[in-house]
Amino acid sequence: MISLFRAFAKSKWAAGLFVLLILSFLIVGGSQTDVLRNLGPKHIITAGDRSVDVAQFRSEFERVRTGMQEQAGRPVTNEDLVKENVHVRYLEGQTNRLGFLDWAYKAGIRVSEELVLKRIREIPAFFNQVTGQFDQAQYEQALAAQNVTPVMLEDEFRDTAVSQHFGTAIQAGLRTPRIFGALLAGQAFQVRDGRWFEVTQAMAGATPAPTDAQLTAFINENASQLRRPEFRIATVLLFNDAPGFTPPAIPEARVVERFNFRKDALSTPERRTFTTLTVSTQAAADRIAGALRAGQTPQAVAEANNIQPAVYEAQPQSALPDPAVATAVFALAANQVSAPIQGRVGFSVAKVTVILPGTPATLEGVRGAIVAELQEEDMKARVYARVEAYEKARTEGKPLAVAAEQVGARFVQLPPFTQDGRLPDGQPMNAPPQILQSAYALTRGGESDVIDAGQGQYFVLRLDDIRPAALPALAEVRGPLTQQWTLRENARRLSTKAEELAKRVRDGQDIAAVAASAGATLINRSGVQQNAEAQTALGQGVLEGLFGQSRGQIFTGPGTNNSFVVGRVDAVRPADPATASRLADQIRGRIGSDIVNAGVEQLVTAAAARSKATNDPAAAIEALGVTAPEATPTAPAP
Repeated sequence: MISLFRAFAKSKWAAGLFVLLILSFLIVGGSQTDVLRNLGPKHIITAGDRSVDVAQFRSEFERVRTGMQEQAGRPVTNEDLVKENVHVRYLEGQTNRLGFLDWAYKAGIRVSEELVLKRIREIPAFFNQVTGQFDQAQYEQALAAQNVTPVMLEDEFRDTAVSQHFGTAIQAGLRTPRIFGALLAGQAFQVRDGRWFEVTQAMAGATPAPTDAQLTAFINENASQLRRPEFRIATVLLFNDAPGFTPPAIPEARVVERFNFRKDALSTPERRTFTTLTVSTQAAADRIAGALRAGQTPQAVAEANNIQPAVYEAQPQSALPDPAVATAVFALAANQVSAPIQGRVGFSVAKVTVILPGTPATLEGVRGAIVAELQEEDMKARVYARVEAYEKARTEGKPLAVAAEQVGARFVQLPPFTQDGRLPDGQPMNAPPQILQSAYALTRGGESDVIDAGQGQYFVLRLDDIRPAALPALAEVRGPLTQQWTLRENARRLSTKAEELAKRVRDGQDIAAVAASAGATLINRSGVQQNAEAQTALGQGVLEGLFGQSRGQIFTGPGTNNSFVVGRVDAVRPADPATASRLADQIRGRIGSDIVNAGVEQLVTAAAARSKATNDPAAAIEALGVTAPEATPTAPAP
């Protein structure tokens, strides 16, 4: 068979077939490439040899969402984050990071495995409490509890070390020029002289009351701020006991039965404080036991044998991980030393220092807790019975109200709320997230199935009404709207009057004469320095005007108490060199740190570009199960 293939390959028919194949690739090559590409895993981020697939991106972004939800103190959905472009910012940051790490590896910036292992072995959670030694099994179990593998953690340590070494190298090689600090210090200690006067609202004139047309136009101008979000109004059917319900008394027989069943768990067990020393051979354990019986302290014996003692403070027998050690320790008297104990890991010697006797539970001592426990169980049973009866009634075709009345459930009307759980006054609504999710998944008049809210709580939600997002009616906001419109128009009048007076000064009139014509008092100050004290005394507008213009120039700006200032810079005097030089040396370090941060950010971006790092926002949205927001349509070209 092979010889036949070889013979065919040398024939003229094979040459013709290859020509046909080449032509077919030229014609449909692009689509074939796409088909082959779709056969492999889809990557959200690609950076050289590094990539993030759909599952990894979804998992990492879930941690981002959880963190932002905890910070906001309210439910945050992936839809919310996509609307705010959080996914885009996250993609850009991760793309630059992975691109930089890919470039760094290819450039030879790598850390030793010893450094990675050292950092891992510095984490106390990975050490066995008995032996005091690093425990590989415990290491893997601790990571598994956080859905992290050893490879993931080691890669993270490795990447972090590369980033830190890169930044440290740049910072070590940077020397901030002294002129940078000198410029800032010179500006900080520069002093100026100036004159100015305040233009008050009385000088500019008050704005008359607005008309309805002006207020309506003001609403439209500020539609994005004034538009109210969509509100939903819902009724919740609750199955728990109504307020004021008196639960039936718990029979004494049930209380006694539960106490007898839980007596051991309710009692306080005997606890002991002791120290164990663990070695690999029985001979070494015999020497340790002899030293302890001779009066040496466990710490001194541990140091002499180059081992780490394990100290247990007030521990019950059930808390000890090694049954052999636990049995031996709880058979000792106070200050007694055990014989060598063969446990799971080597041979241990224990010395007991404190024995705290156990306290048996009494019925009268725990009666209240047992009664409360039984009452809660009965309450959950009543709730579940109502839920079952309700679902049976609904299956039989009975309407919601009839089924609710039949089982003794109760309706609670909820106030209007937004999708993120806000009330009309902006305050958060104290409700389970399932209520928000259900309300915004239903149509008007829709009813949900029974929803389990956890902790034995169940509810059914009926969506009564939907208030679409809309601008408020003028009558609803006339008062505050009139106030804001008047403030804006007064500010415009004030600014116009100030600019009118400033123009007269710029045209050559003396500032003192212009101030007198407006009925204002001219203020004259010399030796003004740009600091917090001056800002408090003169105001931000005056300070910015004095230090924002050159000598002889005119400035305007907001003053204090709803006024404007018109002023002139009369003189600019440089800082005292001796004073400025001290500040220049102090701020050079901070300037250098800012330069390093900005430089590292630019270098990371450049490295990512060198690695041709890319991301796919559309695939990221698809991975999150979110519908892409519609782009705002653009106006057609004229």
